[in-house]
Amino acid sequence: MSSKKQINNKILSRRELHERVAAWRRAGERITLANGAFDLLHVGHVRYLRGAKALGGKLVVAINSDKSVRVLKGQGRPVVPENERAEIVAALADVDAVVIFPELDVRAIVREIRPDIQAKGTDYTAESVPERATVMECGGRVEIVGDPKHHSSSQIIRARKSSSRRAPSRRSSSRRSRKA
Repeated sequence: MSSKKQINNKILSRRELHERVAAWRRAGERITLANGAFDLLHVGHVRYLRGAKALGGKLVVAINSDKSVRVLKGQGRPVVPENERAEIVAALADVDAVVIFPELDVRAIVREIRPDIQAKGTDYTAESVPERATVMECGGRVEIVGDPKHHSSSQIIRARKSSSRRAPSRRSSSRRSRKA
């Protein structure tokens, strides 16, 4: 099977995800859910997902839709469209399934797939996870994974904008050197 086909087989609709999770459960697998925007994938994302996978079982990653990212992060976001973000995350070896969701949080997906574990990054505590009560109602638990929150897409975007305002463009600097 080609690698693109393998990646695309990981990107599922909500119905397909429900069916896949049911099959995994019949096979005795545990389900771990991780979620986020995953705009401009960086090492913090990779470490978060690796930590989620290390909890065991199959790793499902729920990715915010473009519309929900705009509501949560503001105009100009996401930088990368939802289908491309899903394909990038699905390409990671630790990830078993990816689903795009339009809601602002993953409570609905938690209710649909009833994960054994919901993994959240270190910008949360187990008590501050917005979906914690829903996860517990569904028989799961919340785990905090990944490294300290030293990386973020927002920081990368701000740094990029800041450096582009300070640096003269190549075009203007080449004009100055020709005049000199």
